[in-house]
Amino acid sequence: MDSVPRVNYFPRRGNDSRVFWQKIRSERRRGPGRQVPAMVTRKKVAVTTTTFGRYSREPLALLEQKGFEIRLNPYGRKPKKKETFEICRDSVGIIAGTETLDGELMKKIKNLRVISRCGAGIDNVDRKAARKRGIGVFNTPDAPTLAVAELTIGLILNLLRKITRMHVGVKGKKWEKSMGSLLYGKKAGLIGLGRIGGKVAGLLGAFGCEVAYSDPYARNRPTKLKCLSLEELLGWADIISVHAAEDRKILRGKEIKMMKKGAWLVNTSRGTSVDEGQLYKALKGGRLSGAAIDVFEREPYVGPLAKLNNVILTPHIGSYAREARVEMEKQAVLNLLKGLGE
Repeated sequence: MDSVPRVNYFPRRGNDSRVFWQKIRSERRRGPGRQVPAMVTRKKVAVTTTTFGRYSREPLALLEQKGFEIRLNPYGRKPKKKETFEICRDSVGIIAGTETLDGELMKKIKNLRVISRCGAGIDNVDRKAARKRGIGVFNTPDAPTLAVAELTIGLILNLLRKITRMHVGVKGKKWEKSMGSLLYGKKAGLIGLGRIGGKVAGLLGAFGCEVAYSDPYARNRPTKLKCLSLEELLGWADIISVHAAEDRKILRGKEIKMMKKGAWLVNTSRGTSVDEGQLYKALKGGRLSGAAIDVFEREPYVGPLAKLNNVILTPHIGSYAREARVEMEKQAVLNLLKGLGE
C-alpha cells in the first residue's frame, strides 16, 4: 500500500458536484455505442520540502484549484534518493527542496515535466539531464533574500557578543560573563554580491561597518563598495561572510590561512563553499575567533564542528522566516503552473 500521504480532491458539494454528475448522466443518455467516460485521472504533483504549506495553505490551495493530486514529503527531513522516487513517482511536477534530482531519477519519473525549486539554489538539480529530457527547471531567487540577509546579521551579532555561548552557560547554571566585540566599525568582507550579498551589505552599512566585496561576476556593478580580489579581501576583513552562488570550494585550507588572525567567518550560502575540516583546524587552533554555519556539505550535519564552543551551527534555516517562506512557496507553485502551462 502506498504510504505517501496525498492531499485529496473531490468534486465539492454544490455547483461543482452537480456539473460533474450532469456530464456523466448526459453521456449515459446517449445510448449504446457511446462510450461512458472513465473517471478522469488527476495529474500528480510531488512536494519534497519538509514544511510546505505548514504556515499557510495558500500554496497548496493554488494546486488544489487546478485539480492536482498533491503528494507530500512524509519524513520530516530531506528524503533519501529512494524516498524521493517514492514521493515523486508518476508526478508531472516536483516542488523540490535540496534533495538530489539527477538524471537517473528523472529517467525513472517518466511523466516528469517540471522541477520547481522552493529556494534560490539549483545545485542539487542535474540541469543538463533536465534539458535533455525536456524538463523545465525553475527557482525562487527573490523570496528568500531578506530572510537570509537578516539571519546573516543575526549570526554575526551572536558571534561577536558570544550570545549562544553564554546562553548555554546560564542554562547549565554557570554565571560566567565573556567579553564580546562591537559590530560597529568592523571591516566586513562579502564573498559574492548578488541579491543576498547586496542586502547584507546594506544592513552592515547601517551598523557602521566598512564593507568590501569580492565577486568576479559583479566587478562592473554600480556600487560605492570597494571591490577587492579574494586574497586581498581575506587579509583585510574582520568578518568574512559567504554569499557565492557557485557550487565549489571557495575557502580551502590555503584561503582560510589568508584570513586575518582572530577574524570571524559566516556561511549562509552553499555547503560546498567552505572546507569544513580546514575550518575546524583553524577554529580549534585559535587562528579564527569563531564561525557561524547554516549550510553543510552533508545534511544533517554530524561532524566535529559541533564539538567547538566558538561555533554556531543552524540546520539550513536561511529562508525560515514565516513571511519569506510563504512567499517562496507561492512562487514555487506559480513557477510550476507556468511550466506546465496551467
